[in-house]
Amino acid sequence: MLHEPIGAALNAVIKEMGMGEVEIDLERPRDPSHGDVTCNIALILSGRLDKPSRDIAEEIAARIEKDTAGIASIEVAGPGFLNFRLSAVMATSVLDEIVAKNEAFGRENIREGAQVMVEFVSANPTGPLHLGHGRQAALGDAIASLLEWTGWQVHREFYYNDAGTQVDKLVESVRVRYLARFGGQGEIPEGGYHGQYINELAESLAEEFGDQFVIDESEKATEQIRNFSVRSVRKEQDRDLNDFGVHFDEYYLESSLHHTGRVKSTLEALRETGLVYEREGATWLKTTEFDDQKDRVMVRKNGLPTYFLPDVAYHMHKWTRGYERVINVQGSDHHGTVDRVRSGLQALGLPRGYPEYVLHQMVRVVREGSEVKFSKRAGTTTTLRELYTEVGTDVTRYFFQMRKPDAQMVFDLDAALDYSDKNPMYKIQYAHARMHSIFAKAQIMPEEIESGSADLSLLTDNHERLLINQLRDFPSVLARAAENCAPHIVCEYLEQTAGVANTWYHAGNPSRNPNLAVLVDDSKIRGARLVLARSLQIVLRNGLTILGITAPKRMMQEIANDGT
Repeated sequence: MLHEPIGAALNAVIKEMGMGEVEIDLERPRDPSHGDVTCNIALILSGRLDKPSRDIAEEIAARIEKDTAGIASIEVAGPGFLNFRLSAVMATSVLDEIVAKNEAFGRENIREGAQVMVEFVSANPTGPLHLGHGRQAALGDAIASLLEWTGWQVHREFYYNDAGTQVDKLVESVRVRYLARFGGQGEIPEGGYHGQYINELAESLAEEFGDQFVIDESEKATEQIRNFSVRSVRKEQDRDLNDFGVHFDEYYLESSLHHTGRVKSTLEALRETGLVYEREGATWLKTTEFDDQKDRVMVRKNGLPTYFLPDVAYHMHKWTRGYERVINVQGSDHHGTVDRVRSGLQALGLPRGYPEYVLHQMVRVVREGSEVKFSKRAGTTTTLRELYTEVGTDVTRYFFQMRKPDAQMVFDLDAALDYSDKNPMYKIQYAHARMHSIFAKAQIMPEEIESGSADLSLLTDNHERLLINQLRDFPSVLARAAENCAPHIVCEYLEQTAGVANTWYHAGNPSRNPNLAVLVDDSKIRGARLVLARSLQIVLRNGLTILGITAPKRMMQEIANDGT
């Protein structure tokens, strides 16, 4: 709830009116002139009480205990909206809370340690990470952080598809380039892998094993090439993710599902449901019983499982490991797998809607309005490392997160490399760094500013009140972003906060309004505004931390001497 004392006071009045406990929605008005908090409860109660909503609102306003709730005034607006203005003490008390909690401000134990698994990236070990993997890495990591900030015990997992035809294609592709190094000839198989990295793998293979595999085409040799290639690709992927600031609690191998017999036991369990049948030599599951568009093949007529069966086995194992909530962050190309995997799990008795999916669109990189690719190393795509080497990890992560996952992602290089407000991340980081410049000029360390150290009721200017109200929203914004697995909500909030902060800061330009500057001569007002600056700094830093982005003390450009 935006403001609990007001909510409690409203509930007390509503009970007096004989309505019992009612869910109350408190919001901050879009127009600041309408007050600090607004509520539409009178409109909701109108039908129940069979009275005009404005009459109800006026009765509530007359009955409410303003002093207890920290309310300075109440205005009934329009058809019955209740607009509240907080007392100076109540309005500014959140600043002491922010300073006191510091790095913990915004954390809420909503889920009290409930377990959740977030699976993301899960790239095939067949090549470098591309931009889609990068967006997924940034989104998945931020979603996991949001859940942690709202009380979830989060397990981050990466699923390696190290079994199946895609790895076979990798082995064949590397072998062709390996043989070519020793004068051999061959063609990359259809659906195989191209790009400079295949040549690099072949070169490394030759350095380690010499010409051992030129003649040797045994199953053992193939397995050696397989293990070497997968290990090399995994090492590169791990390096790229580590440098991108993304880490996992566990790397789960698809091959382990086969080695441990989980794929086989899952098939047997599905047979026991009576929903399995044979057709044209293949083994099928009646997934249409669970709203899937068509039945699915589990085992091909050649005896090999499709991707469907290991996917079901993997998610059954997630469930048996105790993860009753699982969130899969995947590309939009996985849309077709959602219903089939859920259907297979429902057949085994798992709840409908398990697991949850966050599907994201792919990424296009543009410069001056035209799509660009940096190199041919990965064949047809730009790699994640190439992008964040070009623009930096902070910008890359922010841009990947600032749009809804299901929205098309156009990564504008011109905006990413722009050190102005055209770059939203720069705008946020600059607002944070600007607070450091204030403290430097005041010759005080930010950490020296303590809760209760100033008379915050002196912060009465409209610019100050707007910023305080904006900062008060932070915990509720995080709760909403976590509930919806939507990091872009945090991005939008931070951009808005930086904008409000800049307006407040510039309002105190000494050449125009020296009395509104932070570092005024009046020590009491100066102290209160330093607490506001510190609170802003904390909120911006905590928000950036959740997104996996640094909160610098200085930017690449020197902080301007603009009259703090």
